[in-house]
Amino acid sequence: MRRGFYTIMAAQFCSSLADNALFVAAVQLLRTNGSAPWQQAALVPMFALFYVVLAPFVGAFADSLPKGRVMLLSNFIKIAGCLLMLLDVHPLMAYALVGLGAAAYSPAKYGILTELLPASQLVKANGWIEGLTIGSIILGVVLGGQLVGPRCAPWLLRLDIPGLDTAPLAAIAVLVGVYLLATWFNTGIPNTGVALCPVPTPIGSLLSDFWVCNVRLWRDKLGQISLAATTLIWGVAGNLRFIVLAWAAAALDYSVTQASTLQGVVAIGMAAGAVMASLRMRLEDGPGVVDVGIAMGVLIVLLIFVNNVWVAVPFLILLGALGGFMVVPMNALLQHRGHNLMGAGRSIAVQNFNEQACILVLGAFYSLSTGLGLPTFSAIAFFGTIVAGFMWWIRRWHANNCIHAHAEVERLLTIARNDDS
Repeated sequence: MRRGFYTIMAAQFCSSLADNALFVAAVQLLRTNGSAPWQQAALVPMFALFYVVLAPFVGAFADSLPKGRVMLLSNFIKIAGCLLMLLDVHPLMAYALVGLGAAAYSPAKYGILTELLPASQLVKANGWIEGLTIGSIILGVVLGGQLVGPRCAPWLLRLDIPGLDTAPLAAIAVLVGVYLLATWFNTGIPNTGVALCPVPTPIGSLLSDFWVCNVRLWRDKLGQISLAATTLIWGVAGNLRFIVLAWAAAALDYSVTQASTLQGVVAIGMAAGAVMASLRMRLEDGPGVVDVGIAMGVLIVLLIFVNNVWVAVPFLILLGALGGFMVVPMNALLQHRGHNLMGAGRSIAVQNFNEQACILVLGAFYSLSTGLGLPTFSAIAFFGTIVAGFMWWIRRWHANNCIHAHAEVERLLTIARNDDS
């Protein structure tokens, strides 16, 4: 791997660490303020909101500037969202601004990989990035839980800093420092020298350009399968962040601090699955892992029957491992097809739009269901059924593609195989 890749990894680790710790702190902030449970569930779709709304623009923006600079500016936006929480702006609104920073960050983070590395290293690079990101999730949720927990919170409050009079606010102030560290790493990301694409004018033309890119990826025989699978898996994974908290409270009577450690357990499994996939899978193997997604959906349904922590820990590790093993080859294949069809930044923006739209829809459904009094276990069973059912449908879709367009699918897989070697 080139030297700049490790700087990207360091910047991504710190930024993702703060993102996940901030989610736990924001949940606790809403609970401390006495907010309704549906508002806590709404944090997930609010974070996804700007991913969906700005999807036509962030890809072109990422392609118009050196991607290290885009990542730098995005972290400043995240810091602004944290500061709004400290200034008593409603956490849902402030967290949406953090989501805006993340929406701008993602196309640059993944797009720079295709600029810096050859196609033969994309699966390995994705394995490292996903593994590191999942590691940051593990530490992030644990860090957030500890910052608002009974050990760290009293120590932070004893500092008696004006305005930081509750544990969640003190935790958020600490996380501003983590974002600043990520920003410092961003300054060391090299310029890849790839030709920049100016943002088209008028800017409204980006809407039609984005629509064309979206349609192009959905019509591609391999792009549509990898896009459908990653959209669904990330849509559910994004909402599992809160679902695990809610399940732990209902099944195990856990606090936010205790439940955050179980989120970390899921992430441990995802990291293991991602590393295993990076060692064993190749680009052309992507469509073959859809069956893993079906198994993941079944496990989510079975989660409602788990009420013992000693059973829950290995169960959640296995659940995470299946997701991590599936997403790495699918992501790599999607990046490869998207880069060839429309360019790195735009393809990642299309991917983010679809994935975050799925998170937004499923999260809005879960939040609405909670507001209407649907039990937590019923919502979890719904999620699992959706995953298993749609993964089965995606498998049938790919099989149908192979039957009706066998030569074209084989040609694309051969190209991926040659690029991978």
